[in-house]
Amino acid sequence: MSASPFDRRAQALALLERLEPGAPDRVAGNLDSFHAEAIELLLGFAFTDVIARDGIVLKTREMLTVAMLAAMGTAPGQLEFHMRAALNTGVSREELVEIVFQVAVYAGIPAAMNAITAAKTAFRSIEKGR
Repeated sequence: MSASPFDRRAQALALLERLEPGAPDRVAGNLDSFHAEAIELLLGFAFTDVIARDGIVLKTREMLTVAMLAAMGTAPGQLEFHMRAALNTGVSREELVEIVFQVAVYAGIPAAMNAITAAKTAFRSIEKGR
C-alpha cells in the first residue's frame, strides 16, 4: 500500500529538514506557489521514494548527489544546496574538495570550476550558521 499524498509530503519535508534545517519552509513556499501537488510529486519521488531508502546511508547519498550535480554542471542552486546538505550530514570539507577534484577528471575542468564556486558558497553559508 502506498503512502497518502499527505504522508509523502510530510516524509519528504522531514528528510529535507534533516538535510538543511529551515529548508522545508523555503521549498514548500516555492513549490506550493507553483502547484498544490508539486511537493508530493517532485519531492515525494526524490526524497520519500528514493533518498529515504535503506541500502545507502544519507551521508553517502549526499556525496553521490554532489558528484552527479557537479558533473551535470547545469544545476548550480541544487549543487550548492546539496553541498550544504552534505556538510550537514557529516561530509567533511576535505571530502567535498576530493569530490570536486574527481569531477574534474571525469566531467572536466569547467564542471569542477563551477563546483568550486558552489563549494565556496556552501562553506561560507555553513560558517555563518545557515
